[in-house]
Amino acid sequence: MDQNAYRAAPDSAGNQIAVERAISEVRAGRPVLLKGKRESALVISVEAIDASQKLWLEALMDTPRPGKPAKTFARLVLQGPRMRHLGSTHARAGALALPNIDLARIENLSFALGARIDAPPALLSRLDEAALELAGLALVLPALVVVPTTAKRAGPLVLSIAVEAIFAARAQSIANLHIVGRAPVPLEGAPQTEFVVFRGGEGLRDQVAIIIGQPDFTKPVSVRLHSACLTGDLFGSLKCDCGDQLRTTVRHMAETGGGVLLYLDQEGRGNGLSNKIRAYRLQAQGYDTYDADAILGFEHDQRHFGFAAKMLRDIGVKRVDLLTNNPEKIAALTGAGIEVASHRRVLGRATDHNLHYLATKRDRAGHFFDSELKIAPARAGD
Repeated sequence: MDQNAYRAAPDSAGNQIAVERAISEVRAGRPVLLKGKRESALVISVEAIDASQKLWLEALMDTPRPGKPAKTFARLVLQGPRMRHLGSTHARAGALALPNIDLARIENLSFALGARIDAPPALLSRLDEAALELAGLALVLPALVVVPTTAKRAGPLVLSIAVEAIFAARAQSIANLHIVGRAPVPLEGAPQTEFVVFRGGEGLRDQVAIIIGQPDFTKPVSVRLHSACLTGDLFGSLKCDCGDQLRTTVRHMAETGGGVLLYLDQEGRGNGLSNKIRAYRLQAQGYDTYDADAILGFEHDQRHFGFAAKMLRDIGVKRVDLLTNNPEKIAALTGAGIEVASHRRVLGRATDHNLHYLATKRDRAGHFFDSELKIAPARAGD
């Protein structure tokens, strides 16, 4: 590690270390103390709360008593899509007061299909917004219990972190992105291939640039941003077209002079593998891919592509011929300073298992699909 980076910007380096530790704590199911300008609070993922943590959190809560009402109740913080599913008339995230840590109520509001809002939602504080951002970085369900308290009451074993460090984390992770290894890795049908591994991206996850053939970096380079799909890429799932798109892209680049495939660790449109499988369970009950994500509290697409643009620049790519069906990827790269000179579609097989998935992406997210796929318009509940 370059020690000069710490000397040049000790605050940013220290904040990034704190964020990385906070991500690990949240994923491990442990609470983190967030420190704002006017408030500090323990934050814990709903996924992690058990009976022993319930007792500990309630001991920290400021409960009302005669002559001295509580300053702020504990609250359950939920993203906008989940609030809408609960029946909230507002299209935004909200906080529901928790007079006590009622595990059954928390689980119902966070997970249950038939749950309905049972208290007036409050607008999020800056600290609540940081809690949801931390959940996104940690790839846990965006449902958190927030308990106002102090560092002294929380105890020395609880990690504390400034709210603003969390909001700066994504931009800082792009700045920290760097190559840690590269080597030739011959692939079937593309023997002249090099893997370039980057570290420093958001959420402690390595990312890979795969350079196929000998692309001419003085011209627009064939590029695909491919988000990892364990079920499709590795196991050939019939629910999506990801594996077909991956292999079609490699073959196309090998046959047309080369290109760059960015293999990005953004499973489930940025929701993480566990939440993707939760969404699959809901899809099996009749919900489409976007409605299933919304029930869990996710927007249509949680992915960020600023670090992908940085990866391209670091290997010398400035202009691209983008292989994608997703208009958001075109907009994201353009917004990050990469010239998208042209784009073309990448089609996989349409099967009985993925037809409605493809139709939903076309009809609800504007994905490009050729007419010969003959996909009927998506129906409500498909």
